[in-house]
Amino acid sequence: MLFETDKLSAQDTYKLLVSTVVPRPIAWVVTQDIDGTINAAPFSFFNAVSGNPPIVTFGIGGRGPGDAKDTGNIIRRTGQFVVNLVNNATAEAMNITAIDFPLGVNELKEAGLTTLPSVKVKPPRIAESPVSFECERLVIIDVGIDRSVVLGRVVAIHIADDCVLDPAKCYVDTPKLDLIGRMHGSGWYARTTDRFEMPRIELDKWKRRT
Repeated sequence: MLFETDKLSAQDTYKLLVSTVVPRPIAWVVTQDIDGTINAAPFSFFNAVSGNPPIVTFGIGGRGPGDAKDTGNIIRRTGQFVVNLVNNATAEAMNITAIDFPLGVNELKEAGLTTLPSVKVKPPRIAESPVSFECERLVIIDVGIDRSVVLGRVVAIHIADDCVLDPAKCYVDTPKLDLIGRMHGSGWYARTTDRFEMPRIELDKWKRRT
């Protein structure tokens, strides 16, 4: 069935996107405002889009025209943020930080989470997260009256010690991270425990097929 987006409402287009682009990794973004206030919020329009330079991006949907939520506004002011990844053990805590708390409420405290200092940026990272990316703002693109896309350069990566197989070779035990992804609707998620292996086919092997 064909859906032409110029003939759909924004809400209906959103529903089609989030119902089909799945699972989506979750950016659990921590920011620190100029006055030191800490903010944390999850965003599921997120991914890594470049390895060299290392770039991650996530989209922010505002609550009204000109609103980039607390996260977007703080990144505009400070130019720094930390993207933490969400695993099965922290799923419920992440969901608490998604509550639309008023400005000034510490979402991490509400969720019973703790923080650790970052190395190259001011915002702290979530101690309970298995992976954290310290980021500096590359650019913020306003793509609508209440939508912004943030691109950040990753300047440091923290991975839980027990999930690193070989630090010298940067080998990570990805299954042990036990990450989750966002699915469809208002509350569906997926675990990364259901996997299958399909090695990439090299050209010479493809040419020798029988």
